[in-house]
Amino acid sequence: MLKFIMMNLFTMFLLKNKMFYYSNLIFIMTFMFQFYWTNYMFVNLSYFFGMDILSFFLIILSFWITSLMILTSEMIFYNKNKEFFFIFNLLMLMWLLILSFLSLSLLGFYIFFESSLIPTLFLILGWGYQPERLQAGIYLLFYTLFVSLPMFISVIYLYQDSSLIFMNFKEIFYLNYLFYLSMILAFLVKIPMFLVHLWLPKAHVEAPISGSMILAGIMLKLGGYGIIRVMELMMKKSMYMNYIWMVVSLIGGIYVSMICLSQIDLKSLIAYSSVVHMGMMLVGLLTLNNWGMVGSLKLMIGHGLCSSGLFCLANMVYERSGSRSLLLNKGLLNLMPSLCLWWFLLSISNMASPISLNLLGEISLLNSILSWSYKLMVLLMIMSFFSAIYTLYLYSYSQHGKFYSGLFSYFNGYLREFMILFLHWYPLNILFLKGNSFLWF
Repeated sequence: MLKFIMMNLFTMFLLKNKMFYYSNLIFIMTFMFQFYWTNYMFVNLSYFFGMDILSFFLIILSFWITSLMILTSEMIFYNKNKEFFFIFNLLMLMWLLILSFLSLSLLGFYIFFESSLIPTLFLILGWGYQPERLQAGIYLLFYTLFVSLPMFISVIYLYQDSSLIFMNFKEIFYLNYLFYLSMILAFLVKIPMFLVHLWLPKAHVEAPISGSMILAGIMLKLGGYGIIRVMELMMKKSMYMNYIWMVVSLIGGIYVSMICLSQIDLKSLIAYSSVVHMGMMLVGLLTLNNWGMVGSLKLMIGHGLCSSGLFCLANMVYERSGSRSLLLNKGLLNLMPSLCLWWFLLSISNMASPISLNLLGEISLLNSILSWSYKLMVLLMIMSFFSAIYTLYLYSYSQHGKFYSGLFSYFNGYLREFMILFLHWYPLNILFLKGNSFLWF
């Protein structure tokens, strides 16, 4: 593990003014890391670091999304907009995320988990679009910090009587509801669960494309990863309390789906759709059965690739028209026919159609949730229906219709852009064929 940590650390000091150096190096690291494939046990153990199948997939996703973020942010290099600090910021963020997933200790995970907030904040404040990015940064900071102190106190309290190493976790029966709440709320805000999700659309809309990609691709997955790790400590309390978050997430998912239908900002619509998908992932995860755990991992990987790809498409439109409004960006099929195919492919993946990984994840999650209570079938049907509706709204409203007369000519697309979209879509669909790889129980 140390070789990858050090390789990442020294990459920060290349300081070449070529983004391809960095993205190619991270791709090389990705392919090197794939040889560390593990089935279900913790491997490559050291004093502080190690990984199992859950960490493995999320680290691969972190490498993959970071390299694509660098390729997508060409305008920052082209305009010479503090590009050295930008690349340093991205690499530092990737380093902290990888350390979060590699950490074997709950305290180490907490430190890296919270530290990843700082580079994200710099991304939004430094390279965001509107002056409202200050407000978005404050929202992001205070939503997270408000629930992180109780979690830190819980971790310290746990250290008195138990080991903080994940592998040594066993259920502690005397822990009270306050411990349960303080431990789980930090992750619910990060996912984010409905009612504590208001920071996410603001952060997405104000962030640069690289910020949106890392938020949708990796940062939201830290919450799911943390819940999977800490649930083992408080299984009995979870059986009594989890239904509260499940009901809130299911009803909230339907409500947010309707909010999606009223959005006219491309990034805002995609951001709200993330809340719906993460809500379903959370419900499946909290059923505490094998189907739910495996399905949540599949959906985390699938959503990370799909949502990141949709944000890339929204940014490509924004770079050409100067606006993200659906009122201006209509009839793009007439202006950018080649990109229309990618809108279609990523939109159908977003609504969990074959053969995307999202479908595999949602099938597992539906199995899990219906085995917990078949009465939730109606809510799940409505949520899946609305999920298809707002994705169709996004696709048809942007691609069809009469285009705005001010948009008279477009360059259809660069090779770099098609490569970015292909590298989002290809793993999203090819992993469908390796669904058994996600079984770590």
